[in-house]
Amino acid sequence: MYKIVKKKSLNPTVTLMEIDAPLIAKKAQPGQFIILRVDEDGERIPLTVAGYDREKGTVRIIFQIVGATTEKLNHLNEGDCLHDFVGPLGVPTHTDGYKKVCVVGGGVGCAIALPIAEKLHELGVEVHSIDGSHGRQGVVTTPLEEMIKAGENYDLVITIGPLIMMKFVVKTTKPYNIPTTVSMNPIMIDGTGMCGGCRLTVGGETKFACVDGPDFDGFQVDFDEAMKRGAMYKEFERKAYSEACNLFKKEVE
Repeated sequence: MYKIVKKKSLNPTVTLMEIDAPLIAKKAQPGQFIILRVDEDGERIPLTVAGYDREKGTVRIIFQIVGATTEKLNHLNEGDCLHDFVGPLGVPTHTDGYKKVCVVGGGVGCAIALPIAEKLHELGVEVHSIDGSHGRQGVVTTPLEEMIKAGENYDLVITIGPLIMMKFVVKTTKPYNIPTTVSMNPIMIDGTGMCGGCRLTVGGETKFACVDGPDFDGFQVDFDEAMKRGAMYKEFERKAYSEACNLFKKEVE
């Protein structure tokens, strides 16, 4: 069992938790993810590692309440335990060999981008960051292109967020031939490659976000296909979320 040592509401639909998981904290790297189950009969869901403290032995996760499992997870409090918390899984984000990198985050992806930016900074990389929540308001591609045109010679752009945002970040960087890494964690479901839900086309080849990624060359990703496949599960998510909410209402009554 994995104890929740910290819980903090970041906004009405996004929650941060720190989980006591020393073995995972010891090995985790930016870009990797874990799989958890709230209880013995629960669904397995992947969540990207949003941070870790190797000394305390804790792993930080940040999740948006969008379905039944995240609703159930959000009903747990500090001192409660998760039934399963497995990882680290996935290929870590490549951070070596760069001098200047721009990290572009959107939505909950900003939380995932933070440990990557911190790792790059530790390695002496000059890191610029763009997100849609702080400072200048608007779409992330506008300041990104302005910075590129102003002469910022980025070795790499890393973007993490909604698929549509990452698609347009790639459209912005491609004319300038700036290598761009995208994190395809938004399409992961099972986390083992067995369900096929995170199947995507990269450079004409079939890949799985959970076992081959989640990071990929953005120039090679077929975003339209990935978005179409992701939309297939929306109705199932809404139904499961509604059922979970109704269950909690009955318990309160």
